[in-house]
Amino acid sequence: MFANTPLIAALPASDLDRAKAWYSEKLGLEPVWEDEYGGAHYEAGGSRFLVFVSPFAGTNQATAAGFTVENFDEMIEDLRAKGVTFEEVDFGEMGKTVDGVISSADGMSKAAWFKDSEGNILSLSTLPPA
Repeated sequence: MFANTPLIAALPASDLDRAKAWYSEKLGLEPVWEDEYGGAHYEAGGSRFLVFVSPFAGTNQATAAGFTVENFDEMIEDLRAKGVTFEEVDFGEMGKTVDGVISSADGMSKAAWFKDSEGNILSLSTLPPA
């Protein structure tokens, strides 16, 4: 029933202006439109997401949304240069991050997690092998 219906991520912000500045300065994203309720709608790689005002911003302790990229190492360097800090995560037997990045044994898959200005956890990962 929903197989052909777009899914839009919704990320809460306690300070929408601060969040919009962060997405612009750190990720180079600008809202494609802003709704009548003050929500900022973004588009990245053909997918849309909403940043909206909520008193519950930053309370989710799990990944809220993720970006899958081809140039992972370059993106990590660029984000670090812009002051983004990557989280250290321990997945037990599955491994843990080293300097904010976890890699598969063969090095083909990588992932990293970081927080936006509102405390939402975002991920950056490589594309799955073809």
